[in-house]
Formats: sequence, C-alpha cells, structure tokens
Amino acid sequence: MFKNILIANRGEIACRIIKTARSMGIATVAVYSDADKDALHVEMADEAVRIGPAPAAESYLKIDRIVAACKKTGAVAVHPGYGFLAENPKFAAALADAGIAFIGPNLKAIEVMGDKIASKKLAEAAGVNTVPGHLGVIGNAEEAVRIAGEIGYPVMIKASAGGGGKGMRVARDAQEVAEGFARARSEAASSFGDDRVFIEKFITEPRHIEIQVLADGHGNAIHLGERECSIQRRNQKVIEEAPSPLIDARTRSAMGKQAVALARAVDYVSAGTVEFIVDKQHNFFFLEMNTRLQVEHPVTELVTGIDLVEQMIRVAAGETLAIAQKDVALNGWAIEARVYAEDPYRNFLPSTGRLVRYRPPPEGVRAGATVRNDTGVFEGAEISLFYDPLIAKLVTHAPDRALATQAMSDALDAFTIDGIRHNIPFLSAVMAHPRWTDGRLSTDFIAEEFPDGLHSHAPDRDTLRTLAAVAAFIDHRSNLRRRTITGQMSDLPFAFTGERVVAIAGELIAVTVSGKEDTVTVVFDGEEAAAAGGIELVSQWTPGSRVWHGTIDGREVNVQVRAILNGVDLSHRGTEVTATVYTRREAELNALMPVKAEADSAKRLVCPMPGVVTALAVSVGQEVRAGDQLCVVEAMKMENVLRAERDGTVARINAKPGDSLAVDAVIMEFE
Repeated sequence: MFKNILIANRGEIACRIIKTARSMGIATVAVYSDADKDALHVEMADEAVRIGPAPAAESYLKIDRIVAACKKTGAVAVHPGYGFLAENPKFAAALADAGIAFIGPNLKAIEVMGDKIASKKLAEAAGVNTVPGHLGVIGNAEEAVRIAGEIGYPVMIKASAGGGGKGMRVARDAQEVAEGFARARSEAASSFGDDRVFIEKFITEPRHIEIQVLADGHGNAIHLGERECSIQRRNQKVIEEAPSPLIDARTRSAMGKQAVALARAVDYVSAGTVEFIVDKQHNFFFLEMNTRLQVEHPVTELVTGIDLVEQMIRVAAGETLAIAQKDVALNGWAIEARVYAEDPYRNFLPSTGRLVRYRPPPEGVRAGATVRNDTGVFEGAEISLFYDPLIAKLVTHAPDRALATQAMSDALDAFTIDGIRHNIPFLSAVMAHPRWTDGRLSTDFIAEEFPDGLHSHAPDRDTLRTLAAVAAFIDHRSNLRRRTITGQMSDLPFAFTGERVVAIAGELIAVTVSGKEDTVTVVFDGEEAAAAGGIELVSQWTPGSRVWHGTIDGREVNVQVRAILNGVDLSHRGTEVTATVYTRREAELNALMPVKAEADSAKRLVCPMPGVVTALAVSVGQEVRAGDQLCVVEAMKMENVLRAERDGTVARINAKPGDSLAVDAVIMEFE
C-alpha cells in the first residue's frame, strides 16, 4: 500500500479523498494555487505545495508542476479527483515516466474514452448501443449545418474532448447549429485545449442514466448499479439519485453487462462510469465513458456501502477486488443535491464572494435517514471566479425514495449560507415538484419547469400557515427576550398583547399568540384551529439563530430565518417570503404608509454576475431587436450570451472585451 499520495485537485473532491486516505493510514499531499492558499483541502492535508497563480491554466493544469510537487514531497502516487487533469493522458504518461503511480485507469483507456469520437467507435465494436450521429471531426459551421440536416433535428453538438457540460449545445434548427457550433468550439478550446466537435442525434425526452463500474488489474470487472442524473442545467448535473425510478432489474442488468463489456474492451482498471441516454421505452444508448471518479459517486457509495475512493487506491496499489458481482446489493435510496454559488432568481448566473456564513445541516443518522455533506469550503472562505461554483454536495440516504426526498428537503431547509447567492431555494423547489415526486424526469426538466430560473411565488395554504406561525413564534419569543434586558422598570404593570397581524406574501393574517419559553400556541382567527385551541410550536430558537428548528403540532420543521428591518425573511421548501408581525393598531397604521415605486431599468444592460467580457456584438448607434445578441460574458468557465430584452438603439457602451465586471455593472445603455 502507498505510504503517501498527492491529490492533484482542489475543493470538495480533494477533501473527500483526504478523508479516505486518512482512514487507511495514508499520508496526503495537497497542491494549491494562490487563490487557494487558505483553502480547506490545504488545511486538511499533511503537506501542501504551491503550484502557481490563481488561473487553473497556470496551476492545476500544469503537469510539470504537479510532477515536481510529487518529487519534492516524495509522493509515490497521485489521485486526480475529477476535472482538471483527471482524464488527461499526457498527465498519466508523465507520472508513469516519473515512476509515480496514477490512481486511475491505464493510459489506453484514458486516451480512447477521452476522445468521444473514438470511444463511440470502440463501443460499437464492443456491442454497446450507440446514438446515431456523425462521428467525424467537423471543420466549420457550414459543414455542421449540412450534417445536422442529414441526421435530423434536434441534434447535440459535443466537444470530442469535453466533459462536465462544457462544449455542449442542443440545436433545433440551422441557425442554432451555426451559433452553437461556434460556442461549443470556443468553450472546448478554452476548457480542454481541443476544439474538435461532433454531432449526434438528440433523443427527445431523454433520461441521463449512468452505470458505475469497478475493475482491477487481475481481470475482474463489476458494476455497482445505476445513477439517475437527468436533472441538469446547461448539460451540468444538479441532482442525482441511486437507483433510478425508471430502471427495472432487467434493464439494469442489460446496461450493467454492456458497461462491463466496454470496460473489458479497453482493459479498464479503477473506478469508471459509463453514461447512457435512456428513452421512455427503456431503450438505452451509449454517451461516453468517464475514466475517473464522478462528482455524484456518493449516492452509489450510500446504496452499496462501498467506498469508491478506497477501492481506487487499493486497485492502483495492485490489490485484487474483494467484491464480486454477486456481492453487490442496492439498499435503500440516495439523493445528491449540488449546492452551487449561483443565483436561481437570475437564471442561475454565477455568484462569487465571501462566505460570510456557512452552516450545513448536521451529518449522521437521524430518524432513519443519513445526511452527508461533501464540501471543500468553510465559513469565511471565498468563492472565486476562477473555478467551478460548487460549494457542497448534500446527500441523503433512506429506506425509500419518498423518505430520502423528505430528508433532503429537511436538510436543505437547515442549510445556511450568507454572503453570496446560492441555489438552495431551487433545490428545495425541485424536491417539492410533482414531477420529481412522481419520478417523471428528463434532461429537459429544468428547461421545461424553470425556463427562466426560479421565480418567487405565493406559497400554498399549508406553507403559508407554517411560515405565518413561525413568524408569530419569532415575534413572540423576541418580545419575551426583550423583557429580560436588565435595567428596565419591571415593577410597572406591563403585558404584550397576544393579538397580532402577520403581514406575509401579500396577505394580512390575524392571529392570537400565547405561551412562554419554548412552547408557543398560535391561533388563526376565524379558522377551525381556533376552536381546537390553535397549533402548538415547540422550538429552542433564540434571536439571532438563522434556522428555526422545532415541531409544529408534533411535525419536525426547519425554516431559514434572516432578520431584516422590522421583520424577517423566511425560507422553507423552496418558498421565500418576507414576514412582519404587527399589533392590530400597527397594522392599521402601516396600511396608510406610501409605497416607493421601483426605478425603470429597461434602458440598461447590466452584468448579471461577476465575469469577464469576451465579445461585443453591437456598436453605438446600432438598432437591435428583442433577442439579438449583445455581448458574451464568461464566468466560472462558462460563456453566457446576453441578449436584448426589447427593441432599441445602442446609445452608449461602457465595457470592452477583456474587462472584468462586477454584478449589476452597466455594460451598455439604450435610447
């Protein structure tokens, strides 16, 4: 077994690998860029080596610096994690030349499977179902339009060396092919240094389902079941689960056999993932093979009880798999939700900055469900624009899908993040969505159900009552707390009125509140609950706490609480509302207060996220129509095309290509 390993990565996956290595008694070496000198993975590792400036191209993608770090620290093996150099054959070859073990597959597998064109040809030869398409390299947009027409729309434009959703575009007509081809090539070149793209048929209503494989260097290869990864945005996975609500035992066996056959065809060694597109009739087609550890590996670990990182290390050290196919059993259900630094209310645009507050829910087993949080950040850390916006991977495991979903919803409600925008409200909304509950998923789910991101919506009656009751509890508890401040004239007769009005979601809800300490009763005036004595809330919440955790009539509830002027912002199950609690007289007076109108911003194009302007498509004096491309802003490795929202004339341009802009910076103005 290796005495020490270097982790050629950063963030949550570096921390994840360190945990397993530590449990195996293996020392670890971290590498870091200038942006990560105070990062969590640097703190956790036994040693750490600086490898360059903040941009990944000058640090984490520098093969020679990683090899030099191995020699400097005496590291005998390298785990690449995912992304960066994980599937780079030149990196694997450089390690081999230096006599350093690579904790991953052999060079042949990386080379063949890293080239999506070559991998599809090999898959066909191995008897694996493949998607119809053109596997040759496409030279220009005109050729791409011709080929797409021959295949039949819609089509998928994909980078040959791609991964992680980079360099991928769906096109439904010739114009989208031409534009998507240019964007895909540009993203592929910047992300992978390889601008080759190909085109294949896009399966309508597809589900993205992948098979986890595991193989050793002694001829043993098995699969560990499937993961459903259909909840995607911009071809980037957001929520995954294992097993899939679609796949039955027969289909699972067939997909598993093909995945293992493909692994054997390239003499695969280590953990790997074979990805398939599956239609409603359970027909499945090979997409690609990822020759590395997947971001979503925790759901497989929880349902199988197998530590994939440990298996990768043992296989790389020459051990024989101790697990046979007959030993693999899927127990319960696991769900992973990726917590991203992005604003779901601005169509998921990236958000950067300081994590002023970072309080994930407690990990462990509670009420029969397991909560796990894989993260690489801490309170006070900075989310940089140089890397992917992943903050954490929240995972729950329970006996069945419904209980795992409930556990995930509860955990998301208890996850506190301040300082940046994040997608927790969106993740909560998905968990409550009827299509998720029914398992009616596809890779178009987010595009169909949240086409412009998440929008504030009026809560349903049950959620409204829950949030109104919590607001009343908070107000009552705060009032009681204020009466304990020293120096007050406590000998004077004083009592808070229990009659209150909760202003929430555009409604005024009259309630009567009573109780002391941790138990409060809220009666909704005019409702049946009044006759029954109201509802009982029990919580140890204290002013300043960001999560209200307690029970409402015996049911456990978590609600995010953020104090604002004269009220609180509450978040629960994907619903965010502002609540203010008044006395009856205060409510009457508040109704007389004027409301300030919002300023009209229709004549300005503002930068929706921190980023770099890479292209301007218009000039001063040019007339534009709604939908026309105005400029391209790159943030966190993704190019974002900003378009005109209405017809107009460009009056002024305040930015140029190469400029770094803050969120809401005015890029251009219109007449």
